[in-house]
Amino acid sequence: MRRKLKEREKHPMLPDRVYHSVTVSKLIAHVIKDGKKSVAQKLVYDAFDILKTKNNIEDPSAFLEQTIQSVAPTMEVRSRRVGGANYQVPHPVRPARQLALALRWILEGARAKKGADFATRLAGELLAASKGEGGAMAKRDNVHKMAEANKAFAHFALARPKKRT
Repeated sequence: MRRKLKEREKHPMLPDRVYHSVTVSKLIAHVIKDGKKSVAQKLVYDAFDILKTKNNIEDPSAFLEQTIQSVAPTMEVRSRRVGGANYQVPHPVRPARQLALALRWILEGARAKKGADFATRLAGELLAASKGEGGAMAKRDNVHKMAEANKAFAHFALARPKKRT
C-alpha cells in the first residue's frame, strides 16, 4: 500500500520585475527553453507589448489573469482501477493545477501555430483564449466533455479500496 506523502513547503515564486505579478513570472518560467530566462522574459514582454499596442489592452497582467480564469478547467478525469477494470473518474481540479494546466495549454496553442515569431503567436493565443477560441479553449472543452461523459463513474471517487486482512 502506498504511504502518505510528507507535506513539504513549496518555494514561493517571486513576482516579475516589470508587472510585479507572480502569474507573469510563472508564465515566464513555462516559456523557458534551455534555461534561458532572459530570452523567455523578452518573449513574454514582447507579447504583452503587442497586446498593448495593437489591441489597446492597458494592463496585460490583469488580462493574463482573466484569460487564465477562462481557460482553467474545473473538472478533469483520473484513471481509477476498480475490480479489474479501469474507469475514468471525474475529479475537481485544485487551483494550483488549474493555473499550471491553463499556462501549459496556452503555450501549446502558441507553439502549435506557424508563421510569425513566438511573441506574436503568444499574444494571438491569449487574445483567442480570452474570446473563448483557440487551442487552449479547445483543450479545456475536451477535458470538460470527458468529465461530463464519465459522470456516471463519479461515485468511484468517493469509494476507498477495502483493506485485505
